[in-house]
Amino acid sequence: MKPKTAYLALCVAGVLLPYSQFLPFLREHGLDLRLFVEELFSTRIGAFFGLDVVVSAFALAVLVRAEGRRLHMRRRWLPIAAVLLVGVSLGLPLFLYLRESALEQRPGAGGAPATPGFA
Repeated sequence: MKPKTAYLALCVAGVLLPYSQFLPFLREHGLDLRLFVEELFSTRIGAFFGLDVVVSAFALAVLVRAEGRRLHMRRRWLPIAAVLLVGVSLGLPLFLYLRESALEQRPGAGGAPATPGFA
């Protein structure tokens, strides 16, 4: 499987799996952010995962900004929007897909080395 195909499959999983848990909560409680945070941090293991995701989201934002600029990536705002709307589970594979697309469009893509000094 090509990396871009794998990244797209992970994007789908990154939406379906988290939302399979979030949508029932939303149906039952509505958008009760206080209850959401209370339940997320009600146990130490929940807090561990919650904080891990928050730190991962910030790390991804730094990576998107730095790597996106370096590669002159188009639509580099999409992974950030994906993190805000779904989470890192969508934002990271979407960024990797966009990054792979940008790398394919660079001179020398397809196995040939890029021209030195041409970025």
